[in-house]
Amino acid sequence: MAIFSFSAKSISRQTVKGLMVADSEAGLSVKLKDQGLTLTKAVDTSKKSSGWEEFIAKYRGVPVVQKIFFTQNLGVMLRGGFSISRAMATLALQTNHAYFKRVILSLQQDLEGGSSFSLALKKFPRVFSELFTNMVAAGEVSGKLDEVLKSLTIQMKKDHQLISKVKGALTYPIVVIIAMIGAGVAMITFVIPKLLAVFESNNAELPLPTRVLIFISNTFQHQGLYIAGGVVALIVGLVWFGRTATGENLYDTILLRAPIAGPILRKINLARFTRNLSSMLATDIPIIQTFQIIGRTMSSVHYRRSIDEASQALRGGASIAKVLERNPSLYPPLVQQMVNVGEESGTLDEVAGELANFFEEEVDQTMSNLSTIIEPVLLLVLGAAVAGMAVAILLPIYNLSEQIS
Repeated sequence: MAIFSFSAKSISRQTVKGLMVADSEAGLSVKLKDQGLTLTKAVDTSKKSSGWEEFIAKYRGVPVVQKIFFTQNLGVMLRGGFSISRAMATLALQTNHAYFKRVILSLQQDLEGGSSFSLALKKFPRVFSELFTNMVAAGEVSGKLDEVLKSLTIQMKKDHQLISKVKGALTYPIVVIIAMIGAGVAMITFVIPKLLAVFESNNAELPLPTRVLIFISNTFQHQGLYIAGGVVALIVGLVWFGRTATGENLYDTILLRAPIAGPILRKINLARFTRNLSSMLATDIPIIQTFQIIGRTMSSVHYRRSIDEASQALRGGASIAKVLERNPSLYPPLVQQMVNVGEESGTLDEVAGELANFFEEEVDQTMSNLSTIIEPVLLLVLGAAVAGMAVAILLPIYNLSEQIS
């Protein structure tokens, strides 16, 4: 067990308070002593991760929460007077992610060897995005690296919250759909055949719904493995096709035009675009390069293409608002007008930040209501499936009772 501490001479009370808040979950504690202020954290160094654990950690990537913690604490330490190399050594002790710890130690080694921070970050493109690296480079040139790190922390937190809300809202309907499919397959494979065997033994003419249910049941019983293999092959094929340029374009077009998913995806992309634009405009990165970098961070192929086209148009002297007007289906009039006002007033970074807050709140509200919107649809589908099975089973019973009477 190793303990590291910092005296009050090298770090202020405000800095320690910021570190304590930033790392409250990791177990930092602040102790006031007569001699001064000391920040301590216990780090368990007795257990070393195996190579296999580190390989898995590298394959899965570094969680966003870890990167947010790294960026926030690095900014706090730099504002408190730490050298960046010393801050890296401290952060390496704090992280419990095996691969990320090696990344931070590698950064420290490069910095001590005379490399710039941004150049060291470029060695790990899977961990630090191009946007992150370029903003750090701009902060180094301007001498405002701590402010850039603070901006990056806010940006990553907002982006993480946005993605978490979307995933959280989609979890319920996905679980319900999987449960419905599993229950339906189990009923058709194991339960329904025993009930329908009674009808088949009477050699009576069965209604059409019953014959359809018998056909489905027999197919699942005798061809179940082929059906499962076909489903897996179909999913793999769709995923592979989605990774091609044609498939990505087709899927993106379908999703953006879908009744419920379309408006949500547009708001998510607009929130990410305006948030990144606001963060990068606060640096000294040229506007054309800003659009090129933002374009590569977008998940939607249509937004990515439109931003790439915008960077080319900006090179020719066009205004951002005029460029966005060329794609009204992607950028609504609100965005066009607000960007126009921001350009004319010279406050485009602030306007973009306000737009990002607006769209993030819109996504939050939509995601909160998504389960309410989807639940009736799921109930209708479930009710239709149950009603179909009930009709297929009850009709022969009704016919048999009429023949007996």
